[in-house]
Amino acid sequence: MLNTKHGADYFRRWHRDKKNSGGLMVHKSTHHFDLVNWWLNDTPKEVFGMGRLAFYGLENAENRGVTELYHRCLDNEFAKKDPFALNIKDGGELENLYVKNEDYDGYIRDYSVFFQGISIEDTMSVIVRYKSKATLTYSLNAFCPCEGYRVSINGTKGRIEMEINEAPYVSGSAFDQNNPDFNMTEEEQRELTEKVYIQKLWEKPEEVTWSEAEGGGHGGGDKRLLDDIFLGAGDDPLTTAAGPLDGAKSILVGIAANISF
Repeated sequence: MLNTKHGADYFRRWHRDKKNSGGLMVHKSTHHFDLVNWWLNDTPKEVFGMGRLAFYGLENAENRGVTELYHRCLDNEFAKKDPFALNIKDGGELENLYVKNEDYDGYIRDYSVFFQGISIEDTMSVIVRYKSKATLTYSLNAFCPCEGYRVSINGTKGRIEMEINEAPYVSGSAFDQNNPDFNMTEEEQRELTEKVYIQKLWEKPEEVTWSEAEGGGHGGGDKRLLDDIFLGAGDDPLTTAAGPLDGAKSILVGIAANISF
């Protein structure tokens, strides 16, 4: 376990150490940690975590009997048959943004996820203890066939459950490797779920309905964010606008988890 007060020193070391893995805890999970911190209105105090590379990487692929391995996807015959490959030479946004700029920035966007050198954990479990003694049990799997998240909050008066299903499946077709929703039918689109239930002690669960903000991505959150930045913060009774301290609290949970790994 690691007390997050040591996170600032590690943050500096973490940027210097290129061999360090754990990127998802800071890149992806910090958003989740920020939500939990906000829901609890609390400060994380102690973090414990376990993580490993369980699916991606060269060794895991070889252990599963995969033989058609390759370095990067671009113009590779094996990649054309690989549903995990990223079709970066698409004649559009990806090609313009990455392929045509490789000579300038040296960044290769389409390395195989089963290539030698893949090291970031893809299967992670984290426990966080807060100042109020509330605890978070968190699990992240980076190779699930669907995308979304499920949240359960247990308190003294009952339980709240939330299910967000953002993509019911990820297609490996040659037409939409970079856009899993491209070929989805209307029926498949309706499979996308956003549900919230509340169940008080000794009572039946009830579904909670709400209206989603209009305009912009992330459920209307993008528009509110841009308005706060360029027009000034308006009425915010739920303190949805995050400040620097909120950012520090969320990223330090991820950094502490990396150290624990």
